[in-house]
Amino acid sequence: MATALRRLTTERAAIVILHLLLFALASRVAVDPDMWWHLRLGQQIVASGDFIYADSFSHTQAGKLHKNHSGLAQLLMLACWRAGGHLGMTLFTSALAVAGMRFVYRAGSGSIYLQGFVLVLGAVCAAAFWSPRPQMFTFLCAAILLYALRRLQQRGDAPQWPLPLLMWIWSNLHGGYIVGYLLIAGFVLGELLKRSAGLGDRGLAPPALRRLCGFTLLSLLLLPVNPLGLSIYTAPLETLAIPGLRSYIQEWKPPDFSQPINGSFIVLAALLLFSVLASRRRFDLSAGLLAGGTLIMALYSGRHLSLFAITAVPVITTNLHEVLSSRGWTLPRRSEETPGRIALNLALIALVALGTLGQLRHVTSASSLEQVLDLNYPRRALEFLSAESSAGQLFNSYNWGGYLIFHAPGFPVFIDGRTDLYRDFLGEYAGAAFGGPRWREVFANHDIGAALIESDSPLAAQLEAAEDWRLAYGDAVARLYLRQPSASESIGS
Repeated sequence: MATALRRLTTERAAIVILHLLLFALASRVAVDPDMWWHLRLGQQIVASGDFIYADSFSHTQAGKLHKNHSGLAQLLMLACWRAGGHLGMTLFTSALAVAGMRFVYRAGSGSIYLQGFVLVLGAVCAAAFWSPRPQMFTFLCAAILLYALRRLQQRGDAPQWPLPLLMWIWSNLHGGYIVGYLLIAGFVLGELLKRSAGLGDRGLAPPALRRLCGFTLLSLLLLPVNPLGLSIYTAPLETLAIPGLRSYIQEWKPPDFSQPINGSFIVLAALLLFSVLASRRRFDLSAGLLAGGTLIMALYSGRHLSLFAITAVPVITTNLHEVLSSRGWTLPRRSEETPGRIALNLALIALVALGTLGQLRHVTSASSLEQVLDLNYPRRALEFLSAESSAGQLFNSYNWGGYLIFHAPGFPVFIDGRTDLYRDFLGEYAGAAFGGPRWREVFANHDIGAALIESDSPLAAQLEAAEDWRLAYGDAVARLYLRQPSASESIGS
């Protein structure tokens, strides 16, 4: 014990503190709109064992087959929910986020102070899309894969047999496994160009590159060992091919740089460019292709900001470390510390750990949960919906569909976050939700008798002016409108 304490240098203490800070950054109230329907599908899998099912949660897609490619992740999420509710979901997100950033840290170079600064900047960029959803497994698996590719560069004899296992597990957790193959393809292309065109260093030795391609092919052959069978090959492409995906779904749109939250992305991209230009080391074409490719993906869709962060951070730290080393701006490393420094390090770790626990306790407290849930979901309006009688089906906001599936199973939804189920139907939803002239046509086609929408929705203004609709409940968050029966319907009743 005494020997271990003597090794608690300032650098090692800084590593512990860094990971605690990352955990605190990732800890937040678990209210992602998609979390609810993922939990509900997890419940369904437990009850039926089916990963391909006929939909019964919506009235617009009732009976349509849905191929659920995130079943394993949903089961793990459900286990966390049952174990700890909102606390369990917060721990789920934070643990996966920190684990992913740990592999990003190990893929980089330089002192803990340099890496810590860049890593926190990258975490702030990625944190915009850290939420209790299966895509967190794509974040973690991508970070593991990037670390493995980095190790393969450094050690051509690094074992590659875990690659098929990683990709197989990834494909059972989330359809984003296709990102892994894109990263491998970019890496292989970079290594081939190094040797064929003499760009950068000599590149990976041909035997190691052939083994990588062989294990990648093996992993592709293992993918159908999956509840979806051969359909797992097309599942990611079917999602990307959804009409109107980037038009209607916020996370698939390009990042909005007027929002302060995206400022870290701009700084990270600028730091990436600066580090490459300032460094004298030979340009790593493979790492550059991955960072540049994910930068383009992030500009195309904000959903990929986290992917850019984990590819850019190791490139930045490696290049900046070379810049500082070439100027002699490095700090000596200590193997042991004096008793006084050890006591100070322990005190700092304890202080940050208490702050992290305080953050976790705050975001999962009853008061915080009540406040955030009331600001994001139609909790009060739902009580009125349950009490009121209405003829016809429910029209609901896209962002609230998952919440209704989980909390109000007696009301089949109009739409929810399962975009791969609704596909072309997104356009029909938009025709009504955005308050356009088609809303009456859409409502008539689906016999809508109640509308639960945001108070500031364009559709709210249309329903407010419609004589055949009345406001049953309204607050700052939601409004519930009910269709007034026509004269013939009143006589018939």
